[in-house]
Amino acid sequence: MIAETAAAIRRGELRARELVESCLSRIASLDALLGCFLTLDGERALERAGHIDEELARARQHGGRAAGGTGGLKARGGAPGASGGNQAGDGLLLGIPYACKDNICTRGVPTTCASRILEGYVPPYSATVVEGLEAAGAVLLGKTNMDEFAMGSSGENSAFFPTRNPRDTTRVPGGSSSGSAAAVAAGLVPFALGSDTGGSVRQPASFCGVVGFKPTYGRVSRYGLVAFASSLDQIGPLTATVEDCALVMEVLAGHDPRDATSADVPVPAYREVLGREVRGMKLGVPREYMGEGIEPGVREAVEAALRVFEDLGCVVEECSLPHTEYALAVYYLVAPAEASSNLARYDGVRYGLRVEGGDITGMYSHTRRQGFGAEVRRRIMLGTYALSAGYYDAYYLKAQKVRTLVKRDFEQAFSRYDLLVAPTSPTVAFRLGERTEDPLSMYMADVCTIPVNLAGIPAISIPCGEEAGLPVGLQIMGPPFAESTILQAAHAFERATVGASWRRRGGEGR
Repeated sequence: MIAETAAAIRRGELRARELVESCLSRIASLDALLGCFLTLDGERALERAGHIDEELARARQHGGRAAGGTGGLKARGGAPGASGGNQAGDGLLLGIPYACKDNICTRGVPTTCASRILEGYVPPYSATVVEGLEAAGAVLLGKTNMDEFAMGSSGENSAFFPTRNPRDTTRVPGGSSSGSAAAVAAGLVPFALGSDTGGSVRQPASFCGVVGFKPTYGRVSRYGLVAFASSLDQIGPLTATVEDCALVMEVLAGHDPRDATSADVPVPAYREVLGREVRGMKLGVPREYMGEGIEPGVREAVEAALRVFEDLGCVVEECSLPHTEYALAVYYLVAPAEASSNLARYDGVRYGLRVEGGDITGMYSHTRRQGFGAEVRRRIMLGTYALSAGYYDAYYLKAQKVRTLVKRDFEQAFSRYDLLVAPTSPTVAFRLGERTEDPLSMYMADVCTIPVNLAGIPAISIPCGEEAGLPVGLQIMGPPFAESTILQAAHAFERATVGASWRRRGGEGR
């Protein structure tokens, strides 16, 4: 547990440098096979951990707290200007190593989005979430592999190398936060950051058997997150347990004036709800998520999870989200359209790759053709077409109208139910290379997660069983800013299944 480890570091029972060394050693022994990291910043991590140890030693010697705890811990959780977080002055994550998805900017550390077009790019600033984690005492170990520009559902679209699933290295870890999920599942780091545009935190969490949280749109600052689809993107944590997730969320959440989409809504102490009973809580199970296309083993694991909630005193009922069948089509109009606009900035002029082409137009064309991978080019072309003259109303505008209907489905459901429960993914992790030649079947991997992003609501994926020895994820969805309720229910399920055989197997190697 992260909280206990940070407390041991504060008491001097464990040195932060020893913990970082242990993680780096495990990375050295396993990551050549798994491919979780694109960049390791071990020297800087060891230096920061050593500084933490020195400050704590001086504080203990003088019988008080370290001045700032970690070389300048800020007074509140979150980044400068963030509001509503919990006290980070005592170092909520003091000395805890973590990994960061490579589309989140880190000052002085390369941020490539796993793309040739940004190969070697080093940002001059850090994302708000990275600043917040540093303020809470966390130690960045490196940047994790991902599907290029977060476009993918398997971890195979990285321009550099694929990531493998620690539970079965012949299978994908999910995507696009592939390296972050696999790193946590393999015990390389206690937690990692990912981003979720259509399921890119929750789906790999499901495939790798870890906890993945997608907060309400606007709950966590997007400042410093390289944009894919700006109305859908959200940063979230991947952790080993629900309690760890709640702790990290206390640091990440909060208003940020540097992000125009950041919500100025108070952030509760998420860990305070953990352990509370869920008796009487009403859970809706959308029938659209349990029908055709869901693997029998996945359905059985989710149904078993629903029985656990019933044993805990929850009321579990079938419900309907009737516009779910349109969500996938809506997403693959809205997201590529926004991507085609956001990725127009990669032109070879200001930063990143430049490939000469005789004149300015040739340079643009050659740079983008050689810099972007096949999936990114495909989505840019889809988005450009959807936004083009004569097609905007027929495609993009219509998709936005149907998106509103998807959102209304959730609003109506939450007028009757506290939470909604469904599979995170229709299948368990599939084999490497199995879907690379079939984009439509790859897109279907996110069919259960995409509606959440279209509606902007929070959702978590937690392990709930196995199918053929591979993890199955349970998705718990809530109304906007109901992160506490989701964490309460997820933690209750986690505690109720602590002795399950699938959970013991899932913990091997961590």
